[in-house]
Amino acid sequence: MHLLWRPRMEGREHVPAHGPAILASNHLSVLDSFFMPALVPRMVRFVAKKEYFTGNRLAAEWMRAMGAVEIDRENVTAAQDMLDAAVEVLKAGELFGIYPEGTRSPDGRLYRGKIGVAWLSLTTGAPVVPVAMLGTDRVLPPGASVPRLRRIGVRFGEPMTFTGDPGSARDRRRVTDEVMAAIQRLSGQEYVPRYGASVKGAGETGV
Repeated sequence: MHLLWRPRMEGREHVPAHGPAILASNHLSVLDSFFMPALVPRMVRFVAKKEYFTGNRLAAEWMRAMGAVEIDRENVTAAQDMLDAAVEVLKAGELFGIYPEGTRSPDGRLYRGKIGVAWLSLTTGAPVVPVAMLGTDRVLPPGASVPRLRRIGVRFGEPMTFTGDPGSARDRRRVTDEVMAAIQRLSGQEYVPRYGASVKGAGETGV
């Protein structure tokens, strides 16, 4: 990882050495879930769709080695299943990685966050560490199948703690917006106050 992509890392000391924390990151490439865990000194657990565990054997072994949590995204309860799995990870004192945008950015901009990250933090009390992945979209652009050799960067922000009611839509939105603002400060991306999935569905991009 270090030899091929020479990652620049900033703020890694903000990742707690012990105890639960939520690593909330922007999402530029499918490789984000490979790069970030490899560059953090503790295991970072993500959810991954079950197809990753039944397709390519090498990818499946990597996912298991990284502690990925298998989720059936076709299930109507997939979103709640993901949150429930994340709660168990955090209760065990581990790190959980999440992409609040809910999908990869279609054009490199930062899109509105979904409220799952806020629900997790308010439900478990775990701090949120904002993360910015930099340049990973140039390593494996959408549609590409072979990674390119480009230097990447990862920035970790200071942990954020929140108070509020996880059952309150207002509190969940407030916390989510604060997390997204912190990610934007780290990444320098243009912010779009729309969900990335809706832009993909409409075939829109900013380029």
